Amino acid sequence: MATRSLALVSAVLALCLVAGARAGALEVEMYRGGFASVNSFIFSNGKTQIVMDVQRKSYEADRFIERVKAKKLPLTHILITHGHTDHFTGMARFRQAFPEARIVVATEEIKRAIKAYAVYMDSGGETGAEPALEPALKPKTPQNPGGFDYENWIEVLPSKTLALDGGGTLELTTDYLPAEADYMTTVYSPELNAIFLSDFGYNGVHLWLGDDISRQDIANWKTELGRIKREYTARNPTVYPGHGEVTDMSMFDVVMRYLDDYTRITLAAKTRSEAMAQMTALYPGWGEADFFLKYSLENHVKE
Repeated sequence: MATRSLALVSAVLALCLVAGARAGALEVEMYRGGFASVNSFIFSNGKTQIVMDVQRKSYEADRFIERVKAKKLPLTHILITHGHTDHFTGMARFRQAFPEARIVVATEEIKRAIKAYAVYMDSGGETGAEPALEPALKPKTPQNPGGFDYENWIEVLPSKTLALDGGGTLELTTDYLPAEADYMTTVYSPELNAIFLSDFGYNGVHLWLGDDISRQDIANWKTELGRIKREYTARNPTVYPGHGEVTDMSMFDVVMRYLDDYTRITLAAKTRSEAMAQMTALYPGWGEADFFLKYSLENHVKE
């Protein structure tokens, strides 16, 4: 009887250890938005979860929120990687759905960039490329006391790591030259051996090189991609881009070649339609040709 009881206790203990290992294992789920082909992410470990980037349209943010709620885990942090609206517009929806979750950024510069872009959009910055700011994100002012409080509702993290309660660490890197954005955060997960490139990475989607991106920014982008590639090649991580499907380290060479092709074509093209034809011939089937590529060519090909 004692032997049987001991065996039963051992079996129960083994099951508890397995359950604990599963509960503590870090997982990631990617949500692909329809508008702008932009990606958002859920990091979870069976105890808590963190989301990264929250979509451009409220209806997309609402769908993403449903995915987060379906996990039935506390959401502790909402990490925004940079100050472009396709990554931060959903903040207002998320704050309403998860009032206890902290909206965080890696640097003070990113916090300022988010607010500055929101103010710009609220004061007539919208174009055919970028719709008007959604009402819930209009900045809080004496005239608009119910607006979004960028100063107090966005926190700057005290370090370049973000740990999940229950296991898992996200390592944040921000020391990049101005490229797709002036200030950018990439994330590496040692547990997943995965790098999340934000808008340094596009896979099968035309790059945004629109009105806020100079030719020097394009050169910087290529430089930084080369640096990231050198740093991570030996680890061979899974690569999660800001736009497009999950991929691998081969994406770095593709994006660097795209930047070279784009630079060469836009410097030589006499018209935007000529540049469009050449780029789409080189990159057939790539997404956002009528959005990202169209407005990028308006920026770099003067007619």
